[in-house]
Amino acid sequence: MAQGWTQRAQDIESFKVMDLLKRASELGAAGQDVVHLGAGEPDFGAAPQVIERAKQLLDTQPLTYTAAGGIQPLREAIALFHRQRYGQAISADQVLVTAGASAGLMLAFALIAEQGTNFLMADPAYPCNRQFLRLVEAGAKLIAVDHRHNYQLTAEMVEKHWDQDTSGVLIASPANPTGAVLDAAELERIAAVVNARGGTLVVDEIYHGLTYGVETPSAVQIDSDAIVINSFSKYFGMTGWRLGWLVSSKEAVAEMEKMAQNLFISPPTLSQYAALAAFDKDALALFEERRLELQARRDLLLSGLLELGFKVPRVPEGAFYIYADASELTADSFAWCWALLEQAKVVATPGADFGANHAERYVRFAYTTSKDRIREALSRIRQFIEDQSE
Repeated sequence: MAQGWTQRAQDIESFKVMDLLKRASELGAAGQDVVHLGAGEPDFGAAPQVIERAKQLLDTQPLTYTAAGGIQPLREAIALFHRQRYGQAISADQVLVTAGASAGLMLAFALIAEQGTNFLMADPAYPCNRQFLRLVEAGAKLIAVDHRHNYQLTAEMVEKHWDQDTSGVLIASPANPTGAVLDAAELERIAAVVNARGGTLVVDEIYHGLTYGVETPSAVQIDSDAIVINSFSKYFGMTGWRLGWLVSSKEAVAEMEKMAQNLFISPPTLSQYAALAAFDKDALALFEERRLELQARRDLLLSGLLELGFKVPRVPEGAFYIYADASELTADSFAWCWALLEQAKVVATPGADFGANHAERYVRFAYTTSKDRIREALSRIRQFIEDQSE
């Protein structure tokens, strides 16, 4: 152990796609044309209404601290949005505004994950969740899933893997990296198992709104004690604004707000006031147009990957990812993704970022760039595969 460094810090793994993106940035700075299918960041950016609101604020208001739980108008706007989208009335004091969904996850785990306990979650899954748990001296218990389970946990899996050290279950729907949406009936069954064992259900809903041909409920409609994480990053296109929210019981929100006071002081002030404009009628209509564009991109990329020899046994129904089986092309997707970047100037994310479940077989492609750029990427990947086979 390096002198003065904690074991906790050394246990935290790097986010591998960020390493790839760093190298892609270096190539771009050197004048190389890089096609980005790596990061989970839409290319649309914030809605014009949000940007205009931010400009007005910069000219007219000092950006002082806010309440740790967020400004009251935004908490009320989120509660109203929840009612309009899900038909469930919640109060503003069931909403906590956070400095991105990451802060929401940290607060949730700090509240309910005791030292030495574990949370059940799917493998593959978003990698940072494991690291959040490590920071609070808890851990992730990964459960292998595949296309036969639609890449999601089932109630039977939760029953089987629950032990005396389990605090709860983390679900992501739609999921990163697979785009899989959990069936509402299965979510109810999982919630019943968790509640029967005195645990807590945490549900990552940051890709809600980005589904294609399916609907998914909010978990708090099923379990009033669940902690639901959401964000302005994905559906609302506000990644760099670092703003999210969580919904839970009033009591849980009050406890997490107390921690937020100490950890974060407050969410970004400019982002909070600007985000009010994200709920304008015209902005919401724009987000729906973008959702349809993402669906068209998914279809284009999926068709192209299948033609190139990738296997995708289930069509992703949400988010903006395709988790493709590359085993016909490589036995080491990590090395393959690095070679793809260096030789073809295309960024994709190796399965190693998302767990240990046959990770060497998989590559995640994000359809977060234009259809023309997707076509260019497919052309480069085709040439790269041909070169590799020579």
